[in-house]
Amino acid sequence: MTASYETDFYGWTLEQADLIRSGHSSKLDFENLLEEIESMGRSEKRELESSFTSLFAELLKWKYQPLFRSRIEIFIKAYRRKAKRILNENLSLKTKLSDIISNAYDDSIFLIHKEAELNIEMLPQECPWDFDEFISDTFYP
Repeated sequence: MTASYETDFYGWTLEQADLIRSGHSSKLDFENLLEEIESMGRSEKRELESSFTSLFAELLKWKYQPLFRSRIEIFIKAYRRKAKRILNENLSLKTKLSDIISNAYDDSIFLIHKEAELNIEMLPQECPWDFDEFISDTFYP
C-alpha cells in the first residue's frame, strides 16, 4: 500500500519509517520528508518562544503587580522548567536565543498589556534581563 502525504499523513509517516528501517531509501518521499523535518525544527523553536513569552509576561506581572505574586510564582517556575527542558533537548536553539528572546519579549508586552491591563508605556520595550538571569530559578525582578 502506498499512503499519500496529502490524504493519509499518518499512514505516510508509518510507510516512510518502514522504508527507512528496511533500507529502501530509493522509495522514500524525500521532498515531503525534508519539509516535515524542517517543520519539526520550526515547531521546537516556536515552543521555546512561546515558553519565553509566557515567562516574560509572568516576570513582568511579578514586577508590576506585586499584590498577585503568590499566584504568579508557580507559573514562573513552570515556564522556566519547560524552557529549560526544550533547550536541553534542542541544543542548537541556543544559537538562536537572541532572536527568540526578542520576539518572545515583544509578544509578552502585547500579552501583558491585554491580559493584565498594564500601561504599555510603563513597560521596558526591550527585554530588561539577560538569559542567565531570567532562566535562573532564584531570579525574580
